[in-house]
Amino acid sequence: MNTIARTLCAATLLSLSSLVSAAPADDATAHFKAIAAGNVDQIMTGYGDNATLQWVGGPLDGAYVGNDKIRETWGKFAKGNAPLEVSASKLEESANPKGTTVTANVEFKGKTTIKVRFVLVYREGKLVNEVWQIDPKLMTGY
Repeated sequence: MNTIARTLCAATLLSLSSLVSAAPADDATAHFKAIAAGNVDQIMTGYGDNATLQWVGGPLDGAYVGNDKIRETWGKFAKGNAPLEVSASKLEESANPKGTTVTANVEFKGKTTIKVRFVLVYREGKLVNEVWQIDPKLMTGY
């Protein structure tokens, strides 16, 4: 009986660990969709306290620290660009007990096409550091 209980417990833990490790990639995908929709409130739900956003290239180039500055930046982006179509490729996740990093090549299409290399760092389930690297030559698609 002990062997069966241990086997069930191990199987349950393995199942739960796969759910936990899948969450940041899903969160990143939801983040990209919220950006495309211009839904600033939804974009902001993923950030932890005192997060940072490094915006590299384009008119919003700069470092934004804290949720108020990040909200203001996404508001400017949404006002000038949304709604957009979005597609992501090469979405990869690296995790250990301290956190998870998600990288992706993302293309936003609207009045113009914006190709972005994303690097998102999650700790305790919250986005704490984001890099938005504009790269016009970025290869998107699989």
